[in-house]
Amino acid sequence: MKSPIHIAVSGAAGQISYSLLFRLAAGALFGPDQPIILHLLEITPALPALEGVVMELKDCVNPVLHGIVVTDDPKVAFKDTDYVFLVGARPRGPGMERNDLLEVNAHIFSTQGRALNEVASRDVKVLVTGNPANTNALIALKNAPNLKPENFSAMSRLDHNRAINQLAEKCGVLSADVKNVIIWGNHSTTQFPDITHAKVKDQEALSLVEKSWFINDFIPTIQQRGAVVIKARGLSSAASAAKAAVDQMSNWVKGTKAGEWVSMGVLSDGSYGITEDLMFSFPVTVTDGKVSIVKGLIIDEFSRERMRLSELELKEEKATIMHLI
Repeated sequence: MKSPIHIAVSGAAGQISYSLLFRLAAGALFGPDQPIILHLLEITPALPALEGVVMELKDCVNPVLHGIVVTDDPKVAFKDTDYVFLVGARPRGPGMERNDLLEVNAHIFSTQGRALNEVASRDVKVLVTGNPANTNALIALKNAPNLKPENFSAMSRLDHNRAINQLAEKCGVLSADVKNVIIWGNHSTTQFPDITHAKVKDQEALSLVEKSWFINDFIPTIQQRGAVVIKARGLSSAASAAKAAVDQMSNWVKGTKAGEWVSMGVLSDGSYGITEDLMFSFPVTVTDGKVSIVKGLIIDEFSRERMRLSELELKEEKATIMHLI
């Protein structure tokens, strides 16, 4: 029998984790033959609710789930973990300004970064989904100096999946027929969902849709999709976010298909003129667990200006929390 893989999930009693945990326990990430042990991290007041989630996980009798650790201590949660989903984050409360939100979450993710630095596997893969995801990932990374920057990623796969769906619907094809969309920048309304390099059944996407649809419909739809979901259901995206987290981690573990890329928030190396040391979503390929930014794409001025807007927002976010990194 294979040795169990240790997977940690923070914010484990939250609604995204409620969808994520059952996917993981059913083998969605590593398959039906790979045992896993879940390490579930929550704040102390949420531990009773988490116990209810644990009861349900056990009652599902998934054969791959070989153990569950429940804790409010990051050092316990991240001990020897191979894969980490940092889902838990403080949501914006009444009267809270954006800078206040950044500050509160900066303390959470700096603490978790230090714990990862101390006790996690040196090859751990840490996916940050808790918002503001890009800057939270940067904070965690900077507080884990003994881990490599390549150990950290911010989730942009939810936006990437949304972009695939919108383009597929517009073209009347299946989502599997669409490849190489790109999410540039921040997981926020400044992100730039880009189809200028996308293919639909191996045809150029922009040859199949109107430029006006791309600019006036597609881009704002992806940028505002989260808010529209909240308005419709009264809650933020949960199942789709959990699916996207599994998708992104799966590509990180298993790689990308030849000739295709996905979007991931990674530490900028200056590619496409983006300021270094920002967690910025780029098109990437993955081989043997190594993430590489796709190089050499032609970027027109329309695209470049939208990338700059998201870069500026990330620079402002970083400036707000510099004292913690």
